[in-house]
Amino acid sequence: MPIFPRISLKPEVCDHLKSIFLNKELLAAVGHQEAESRFQRLLMCLSHPPSYTCVRASTHLAPLEDIRQKLGEELKRQQQQMCSSSPEDVYAQILPHPHIPDVLLLPVDGPRPVQQLSSEVVVGAQCGNAVLRGAHVFAPGIIASPKYMKAGDLVSVFSDTEGKCTRGATSFQGLKVFVGNGVAEMDRSSIFCTDEPKKGIGVRMTEPLYQSPSFDGVLPSLAFLQNLPSVVVGHVLGPRPGERVLDMCAAPGGKTCHIAALMGDQGEVVALDRIRNKIDRIGQNAQMLHLHSIKVYCFNSTQAVSSDPSQDSEGPPFPPESFDRVLLDAPCSGLGQRPNMASTWSLKEICSYQPLQRKLIQAAVRLLRKGGVLVYSTCTVTLAENEEQVAWALRTFPCLTLQPQEPHIGAEGMLGAGLSPEQLRLLQRFSPELNWDQTESAVPLPHRANTDTIGFFIAKFLKH
Repeated sequence: MPIFPRISLKPEVCDHLKSIFLNKELLAAVGHQEAESRFQRLLMCLSHPPSYTCVRASTHLAPLEDIRQKLGEELKRQQQQMCSSSPEDVYAQILPHPHIPDVLLLPVDGPRPVQQLSSEVVVGAQCGNAVLRGAHVFAPGIIASPKYMKAGDLVSVFSDTEGKCTRGATSFQGLKVFVGNGVAEMDRSSIFCTDEPKKGIGVRMTEPLYQSPSFDGVLPSLAFLQNLPSVVVGHVLGPRPGERVLDMCAAPGGKTCHIAALMGDQGEVVALDRIRNKIDRIGQNAQMLHLHSIKVYCFNSTQAVSSDPSQDSEGPPFPPESFDRVLLDAPCSGLGQRPNMASTWSLKEICSYQPLQRKLIQAAVRLLRKGGVLVYSTCTVTLAENEEQVAWALRTFPCLTLQPQEPHIGAEGMLGAGLSPEQLRLLQRFSPELNWDQTESAVPLPHRANTDTIGFFIAKFLKH
């Protein structure tokens, strides 16, 4: 049941998206009414969280069933500490994915009938999105609170979807969305009246609108929170022990670590990212997951190909044809992320990624050896960043051909970029709007998980 308004977008961005989802190819195939309906469902489902939490289990460290059992015990302990009256057996609710051997699924309970309180805390849109996926409210996310709020007060938490609330305000009458109730962990004065930004939990959520487990500190080396399509990417890449693999835009390192785990930590995984503090996060994740085959460099991947073939240094730039497999999880407009109640981006920002993605694809093709595999992925829904990039890559690099993907649990590629039906079938587009009407029905969780995802795109190429 939709309980939030559609995602809030700037009018020109909304019109641009509509023109994509009502393109001539698509209209000819499904008709105006169905195309319009899909677009409206997309706007609606983007503001809502998926109906489950996806956990990638570290099966390189322990069997899936052992991790499932430990996770059940840990979450039950968490429930008891929160004095939750929930009678369900947590372990029984943790389900293995039917097709992906290292994924566990946990149902999200919501929307729940939660009564709003008179005492209101307002948080930023990003913080509100995190609360809908099981997080508590951390102090930096709080924008407004009651004038005399003390630690221990019961408060209702609202998300400022348009970013118009003034920091430090005592109330806010603008557009806001209720996300649940909690207990203040700090006084108002300690949040707003300090020189240093306050850290730690500001509001501990006790009655979230969508109930899902908080994974803060829960089995950090065995259970890694990751969206289902992001886990699929690692399997589609198919890395093997002993290979040399490049992850071009690697931060925060979830996919990098998955690649190393799939290789049994045998071989070399090179992770590049151009932002220094993000690079540190990759190293921390690798350490936490006991992975030693990962080498991390702060480097701009568009410049990762060396012009000097005799160069023999360990780090970037690398000689052409240095890698067996390359993952390009490209920087993108991120319009597939869920839940996302609002995007303040301009059309110029939304459309700015295509040239960068093409530079990265060019570098990826040069760095890949003949017979090697390139996987290109994004977490967005536009044609320009997805199917159009595939069409451009196939035209520009005759050495590339599209390959079947395993597992293929998403939909095929979207019409509108001039690709053939055979080519579209080889692509994998996770399109939550296609089945949005069915997510509330009696479809069992493991099967619902494949359709009720974030918006995501995957293409797999072989270099001849």
